[in-house]
Amino acid sequence: MSVSLENERVSVKRMMRRKKTGYLLGVMLLAGVLAGGCADISAGKEPQEQTTVVLTTGFAQDELFRIGKSSCRIAEAMVYLVNMQNQYESVYGSQIWEKDLGEETLQSKLKDIVLARLAQIKTMNLLAEDYGVTLSPQEEQKVSQAAGQYYGSLNQKELELIQADEETIENLYREYALANKVYNTIIEDVNPEISDDEARTITVKTIFIKTYAVNDEGKRVAYTDSSKKKARERAVQIRSMAADGEDFDSLISKYNEGENSTYSFGKGEMEPAFEDAAFNLGTDEISGVVETEYGYYIIKCISTFDRKETDANKEKIVEKRKKEAFNQVYDDFVASLLRNLNTKLWDKVELSFDEEVTTDSFFRIYNEVFPSDQESY
Repeated sequence: MSVSLENERVSVKRMMRRKKTGYLLGVMLLAGVLAGGCADISAGKEPQEQTTVVLTTGFAQDELFRIGKSSCRIAEAMVYLVNMQNQYESVYGSQIWEKDLGEETLQSKLKDIVLARLAQIKTMNLLAEDYGVTLSPQEEQKVSQAAGQYYGSLNQKELELIQADEETIENLYREYALANKVYNTIIEDVNPEISDDEARTITVKTIFIKTYAVNDEGKRVAYTDSSKKKARERAVQIRSMAADGEDFDSLISKYNEGENSTYSFGKGEMEPAFEDAAFNLGTDEISGVVETEYGYYIIKCISTFDRKETDANKEKIVEKRKKEAFNQVYDDFVASLLRNLNTKLWDKVELSFDEEVTTDSFFRIYNEVFPSDQESY
C-alpha cells in the first residue's frame, strides 16, 4: 500500500500497525488499547464486513439475529456490549461517549461492532461444521472453567442487565474457542518461510520539499507551476550541497519541510518512486531529487538491511498470507448465508451507565484460561 510521506509523525512501522486498529478506535481518532486486525475479538479487532446482517421480521422475543441456521439471543450481545463498553471506559473514561461524530454516535458505533463480531463468530461456527472441527474434551473443560470464573464474577446488577445464565456464558466461550480453532485449521498450510530478500527492511533519512500549501480548512492545495518549479530548484540546490559533503543531518534541520525525516520500511509500503530510489541506494549513498505526489525528496540510505526490522517484517508478511488464505475461504462461505436482524429489539438496547456495572473481564478470562500458542482469527 502506498502512503504519503511528508505528513508522518511516526515511523512507517508504527504507521502500518496503526492502520490495523479497530474500527471504533479509528472513528475516535485515539490510540488503540484494543489492537486491530482480523479479528481477535478479545483484542478489539475489526470483523469482516460480510457478516453485516440485513433487516427482517418474525423473530422469537429475545432473538437478535440469524445467520444461516445459527441464531443469536439478546443476552449474548449484552455480554459483549457491556464488557466492551467498560473496557473502553477503563482507558478513556466515561466521557468518551460524549465525543461528537456528527450524525452518528460512539454508542451506535460500538453497537455496530458488537453486532458484527457476534455475527462473525456465529459464521465461523457454521464453517467449523463444514470442516468437521470440534473442541476436544480438554478444550470443553476449559470452556466450562472460563464460564464458571466469569459468571461467578458478576454482581446482582450485572446479572440483571446482561440477563445471561451460566449456560449462555459457557456457549459464548465455546463458540469463541471454536471460531479460533477453525481459523487455525484453515491457515495451517500457509508457508511461514519468508526469505530475507522478500522481507528486507531498509532505513533512510530524507529531506522533503513540499509542492502544496494547506488552506484554512486544513486541505492540501497544489502549488502553481511556477511555485512548483521553485520548489524543485530548491531541492536540486540542497541535493548539490549534500553531494558536496555538507552534513546531511544539518541539511535536514535547516531545510526539511516534512514532519518526519527517518523511515524504516519494506517493499510495497511506500510510494513507488520513493521506494525505487531508496532500494537502489547503498549505505550512505544519496539519491537524486525524487518527485512524489506531494513534493520532492532527497534520500540518504542509512542501512540497506536491518536485521531486527526484517525479521519483524517477515512476521507481517506471514500474517498477511494467513489473512488472505482465511478470507478466501470465509468470503465465499459467508456470501452463501442469509442474514437477518431484529432491528426493533436492537434499537431498544442502550449502553448502561450504572456505577455498579463494571464487568470487563470476559475476554481477558478467555485469554488466561486458553493457551496463548494458538493464533486468534
